[in-house]
Amino acid sequence: MQNNCLCDETCPVSRASAVLGGKWTTLIIRDLLGGTRRYSELQRSLSPISPRMLAQRLRELEQAGLVYKRIYPTVPPRTEYSLTDRGRRAENVIAALAAFGAAL
Repeated sequence: MQNNCLCDETCPVSRASAVLGGKWTTLIIRDLLGGTRRYSELQRSLSPISPRMLAQRLRELEQAGLVYKRIYPTVPPRTEYSLTDRGRRAENVIAALAAFGAAL
């Protein structure tokens, strides 16, 4: 692979890194690849992530169009998160990270 890109918004790797590079982001996507999850399920799975950090990362992924948030009008409100089609395209990236991590 040649590096003919400038490290700016025109570089595909830079754009991907801007979305996926945050702490916990790839782990959230990994969990959501298994299907829809409630907020509490994600928090348990990603312990010791703080509630504030989880909410922030989910909001960022939602704004990037990778995660869909569904709020059910119950008492108390139930919130579920799932990957959009765009978010599912990160599956190969997560698989490559898993293979790389397994080989370390």
